[in-house]
Amino acid sequence: MPGSELKNNLMTAVKENQDRFYSSISPYYSLIFPYNPAQIGFLESENETLENLQWLDAGCGSGELAYALAGKGARVTAIDLNPALLGRAASEKNHKRISYRIANMLDIDRLFDHSRFDGVICFGNTLVHLDNTDQVLAFFRSVFAVLKPGGKFFLQILNYDHIFGEKVESLPLIENDQFLFERRYRFTSGSRKIRFITRLTIKSSGESIENETELLGLGSCDLTRLLQEAGFGTVSLYADFAKHPFGGNHLPLVVSTYKNRITREE
Repeated sequence: MPGSELKNNLMTAVKENQDRFYSSISPYYSLIFPYNPAQIGFLESENETLENLQWLDAGCGSGELAYALAGKGARVTAIDLNPALLGRAASEKNHKRISYRIANMLDIDRLFDHSRFDGVICFGNTLVHLDNTDQVLAFFRSVFAVLKPGGKFFLQILNYDHIFGEKVESLPLIENDQFLFERRYRFTSGSRKIRFITRLTIKSSGESIENETELLGLGSCDLTRLLQEAGFGTVSLYADFAKHPFGGNHLPLVVSTYKNRITREE
């Protein structure tokens, strides 16, 4: 089997495994990752108003943030690749100002008109599920294309500077009366790829749902470089949605940047 075909088959298998995993945990997803009001507070601090703005939520999951934005008067196009998650979002977080759609984040510049959105959001460590920096750059360029001049891009991943620097092998447990969600990392020497291993245990039945996938551990310098290469203006990095300064031993990395009003397209 040619090398390129083998690689494509492996990538397809990984994506199918991820899809099965997210489908299996979809009934619990909004409990594991509940709505965080600090996200809306952050977006409000970056915009004079959210009302009537057109937003694209790339990787919307169960629709928590899209629903909160719609409640503030925004109009939201919310996309995700997983049908089970998107189905729950459409049924449980339905709103007249939200349009849910199954879509790949790498396809947004083909699916949507250029200069359509006032803002694009990609929260929840979604970005690092892409396979390599070429895909990340392609996504950033797509975001740039669909943003209006002056439109803003907001991104949140984990702080892989800290995770790799300190060899963080596990993330805090997420637990309530219904489940326990465990998350671990396994590193490969000399690589920015990291194995992400999870186990969701349902307490009432004792059922365990396990998954292992590969993530791209993007550092802050590479992230900034790729955003600038895609054409974005000043890139601001924060330690959390409250805008504490980035740097040090904290897990979140929150990014704010924008499309210049005078761009290469004009």
